[in-house]
Amino acid sequence: MKRTTLYRGALLPVAVTLALGLTACGADSGSDSASSSSSDSSSATSSSAMSSSAAPSSGDAMAQPFGAACSQVPADGAGSFEGMSGAPVATAASGNPVLSTLVQAVTAAGLVDSLNSQQDITVLAPANPAFQAIPADSLNAVLADVPQLTSILTHHVVQGRLSPDQLAGQHTTLDNDTVTIEGSGENFTVSGDQTVTGQPASVICGNVQTANATVYIIDQVLKPQAQG
Repeated sequence: MKRTTLYRGALLPVAVTLALGLTACGADSGSDSASSSSSDSSSATSSSAMSSSAAPSSGDAMAQPFGAACSQVPADGAGSFEGMSGAPVATAASGNPVLSTLVQAVTAAGLVDSLNSQQDITVLAPANPAFQAIPADSLNAVLADVPQLTSILTHHVVQGRLSPDQLAGQHTTLDNDTVTIEGSGENFTVSGDQTVTGQPASVICGNVQTANATVYIIDQVLKPQAQG
């Protein structure tokens, strides 16, 4: 069983700004034309500023978590989306009851500090039901086998913060393996031949931000190809 060495990476999500503009209306002819033109131009500038301020940028829209299971995330406190955004990923997950089994596994593998110290990563985080789908004796055996557990957990971590429009494709994981994600928009899956149970994995709450990671909560535990 291979041991893995975590490494640092940086891939900042691209922020897109939506620019709004209005054109000033033409002035009436006559002695009041200069005054009218100045008034129209001032009005247009004011309207443009108000519209830009009121409209959310596409960057803000992309920062929103998505998925049916997002409703299970606490509305406030350390485990809420806002609370998680200010903490490094392992600490952030520890406040979220949806990820309590994952936190237990990360702690058993001694990976808390390593994950917290990473810069800009993407974590495919199995929710509690993903672990519950594994027979108890098998799960307990894995939790007791630190090298195997480390390999499995780091297989769920990709270098760089992947935004939803970057998620589909083949990605290198921190255990020097690969994971292939399919889909677009708010629907993403990993094929069953890449999971422990053989069932396809789906992103059930995606684009969750922490201080150093983007998290996509999934409903299956992934397995390294070497363990296939």
